[in-house]
Amino acid sequence: MKADIHPKYQDAEIRCACGNIIKTRSIKLSMLIGICNACHPFYTGTQKFVDTAGRVDKFQQRMAKTAAAQAVAASKKKKK
Repeated sequence: MKADIHPKYQDAEIRCACGNIIKTRSIKLSMLIGICNACHPFYTGTQKFVDTAGRVDKFQQRMAKTAAAQAVAASKKKKK
């Protein structure tokens, strides 16, 4: 192997949104994740609603706009 071309492999910390901290080794010092094995419904066996970065709320807002636009289009079509 060539010397001095590989990244430094060091102790790292993975932090979850639930507060869980996992110690490991990596070339990055820290990583932030949204969901881990301590809070994921598959591993815990509990049903809970997981909303990552408000994606469900954004989807519902987009669907409401679409439904409103379709209603306006339908009312214009009936007037003709």
